[in-house]
Amino acid sequence: MQPQPVNFLKSLSDRRLLVAFLIGISSGFPWVLHGSVLTLWMQAEGLSRSAIGYIGIVTTIYAFNWIWAPLIDQFRIPLLHRLFGQHRSWILFCQALLIAFMWLISGTDPVDNLLLVGLYALGISSVSATQDVAIDAYRVKLFSREEMDEKIPWASALAGAGWQTGFTFLGGTLALLLGGETFGFSWPEVYRLLIGFMLALMLIVALSPSTREDPQRQSAEPSGRAGGMPGRPARWLHATVVVPFAEFFQRCGLQLAAGILLFLFSFRLGEAMLGRMSLVFYVELGFSNDEIALYRNLLGGGATIVFSLIGAFINTRFGIIRGMLVGGIAMASSNLLYAVMAQTGPEPWLFVLTLIVDNFTTAFATVCAISFISYFASRTYTGTQFALMTSISNFGRTTLAAGSGAIVDGLGGNWALFFVMTALMVIPALLILLWMSRMLENHKTGEGASA
Repeated sequence: MQPQPVNFLKSLSDRRLLVAFLIGISSGFPWVLHGSVLTLWMQAEGLSRSAIGYIGIVTTIYAFNWIWAPLIDQFRIPLLHRLFGQHRSWILFCQALLIAFMWLISGTDPVDNLLLVGLYALGISSVSATQDVAIDAYRVKLFSREEMDEKIPWASALAGAGWQTGFTFLGGTLALLLGGETFGFSWPEVYRLLIGFMLALMLIVALSPSTREDPQRQSAEPSGRAGGMPGRPARWLHATVVVPFAEFFQRCGLQLAAGILLFLFSFRLGEAMLGRMSLVFYVELGFSNDEIALYRNLLGGGATIVFSLIGAFINTRFGIIRGMLVGGIAMASSNLLYAVMAQTGPEPWLFVLTLIVDNFTTAFATVCAISFISYFASRTYTGTQFALMTSISNFGRTTLAAGSGAIVDGLGGNWALFFVMTALMVIPALLILLWMSRMLENHKTGEGASA
């Protein structure tokens, strides 16, 4: 997987790359709803660090969206499919459901009914995980196989930048400012106000370009009527679930395929542990909601967009495998700055420096990971295989990260030691990458992408 250098401005002039960025916003924004806003709401109501961490278990659903991913590749939503095509119709359908869950959670109190709040948060994460399958497939299908080496690193960079824009730069900043000291809205009111932001995202998706149907995809589909489950259930299940997964293992080989999935599982675990508790840490350290919105969301999110483009340039110049190795080391090292913050206290200059370094390394690693997955996803079973690999990655980042609050409590609130632990968590992934490196350099997928 060794993309050739491309002209920066020429690459970014492709309108499809702007689309990759904009739909990336739709992918990142729901994490504000079951992440930042819910975390600060629970903390404001006096719930414990462990409870805040455990509520994050709802994000485990992202690790299992591969189970229903074949439906997104196959099932046609009546009327919406005719207007917007296969994957955009699913994105719009999911966004409408997100609005419904935002309204429901805004009418619930986490102190009196934490279980119901958790169920609504699970609904948000489930719909968001489904939307991610459609977004990933739509982005990949915007480009032909011949354009993969040139365009995918840039599309991955802009998708990652869009995700960060939705989560921190726009959605997160807006949410924290609305619920912060300046505007002073209650957190339930913040949920209701953010519905307007979701409606704007729906308009962006509706105006995005359609993609060409892949002829190979059409020939591989079982015959049947649009919107239904074609043929006998067993035959449909085999064609839409068994075949896509079997194709991935056959094309890559059992050893390489297993290595890829194991690497993706462990690569960003330490980052996820840190990210889950970062807001709690900032507040406990003494920063206000407005300061967090300014430093973490506005400055940090803006820096991430620039750093994502830099990461794409480095990847196209030096190759994704070496980029992932360097990115993993840098990402883990940046966690040590949080340990310094824990010892120093609420110093704004150190907060900004830590965020700049952290956003650079995280953006770099994200671009590498998305590009890595894109190259190993089949053009025929794009949504299903992309979901499989991202789900494996998300399982480590979501399910295990839910215990991060309990770890901090178990350490007696020793944040510095916690951050050192998160830095060490990347070591197994880097060892796996080194083990795979020779196979990845020599391996060529059945569809022309190489490592």
